[in-house]
Amino acid sequence: MKIALIGATGFVGSALLKEALDRGHEVTAIGRHPEKIPPHAKLRSQKGDVYNADEVARLVAGHDAVISAFNPGWSNPDIYNQQVKGTEAIIKGVKQAGIKRLLFVGGAGSLEVKPGVQALDLPGFPAEYKQGALATREALNQLRKESGLDWSFLSPSADLAPGQRTGKFRLGTDQMLSDTNGQSRISVEDYAMAMVDEAEKPKHIRQRFTVGY
Repeated sequence: MKIALIGATGFVGSALLKEALDRGHEVTAIGRHPEKIPPHAKLRSQKGDVYNADEVARLVAGHDAVISAFNPGWSNPDIYNQQVKGTEAIIKGVKQAGIKRLLFVGGAGSLEVKPGVQALDLPGFPAEYKQGALATREALNQLRKESGLDWSFLSPSADLAPGQRTGKFRLGTDQMLSDTNGQSRISVEDYAMAMVDEAEKPKHIRQRFTVGY
């Protein structure tokens, strides 16, 4: 496949980039600092302004799918507004380029921990992640209005950390997954595997899904 990957230099984006390249896909990596990306025979690195829908459209044109791992940075004091603005431009740009398939890196905060209650609405949700989680939930809300896009939104488990690529994970829908010890966790390597699996063989068109152990 020809995949355009937005946010390719970030924590999740770099894992997605490695997974896609290891599977032999051609990837256009779009990021703020493309110079940080090591060269690869099937890789084209591009600097891009994701807040500009016209530029997004130009950069993603001609690809089979777009994966967005866009995040303005957890330390960004204006993370909510910047993420919402970027999400709007990415959706608009992908549509403008005539691409139907958009896969979106979601967050765990909007997953339900009990019926009708999302993790980010609990009193103990970490304050430093609240605005980013709210923005990612808004991205899901925006995508749910897009009947013309074949979108998928993959939420990780609560603990997303570097680890191993095991291929031994479960998929769910809107409820947070927990392992046998009651922990909600997934390695970024297995998260990337689940995302590229979905890009190759779509099973969650116009749906949010989640991955965990």
